[in-house]
Amino acid sequence: MITLNLLHPLQSIPIQSWTFEEESLIRIGRATDNNVILYSAVVSRYHVELRRQGSNWEVINLGANGTYLEGKRITEAPIKDGVMIRLARSGPQIQIHLGTNGTKDGQKMTSQKPALGEPKPEKSRDTLIYPKGEQQKEDSTQIDD
Repeated sequence: MITLNLLHPLQSIPIQSWTFEEESLIRIGRATDNNVILYSAVVSRYHVELRRQGSNWEVINLGANGTYLEGKRITEAPIKDGVMIRLARSGPQIQIHLGTNGTKDGQKMTSQKPALGEPKPEKSRDTLIYPKGEQQKEDSTQIDD
């Protein structure tokens, strides 16, 4: 089993999560036929692949803007539990957890609850990533004194 957590760009907390139990190939990018769809200007249509090789996983960059593992640009690299990858130099950051049946190193993993007012992680396949400095507009009424 492999779990991918999309991290908040400023707070490094999970804002969305995907879990794959049987897949041996997971594709991430903007195209709608990827397993994980991220709508961001810096993410390529087919940006990165995660491939299972026996009991191990590796990350393979396909994107023009690069994939970064622990801050270093990679072409391909093995994945260790808890590692973080970034799509493009300033793009979305994903933390990868490896394990079976919700366990990490034999211990049950607990989900981290967002603080009050924080959005809960969603299970949908695609995510809209807003460009740096741009935030989602919310319906709010402002009362002038």
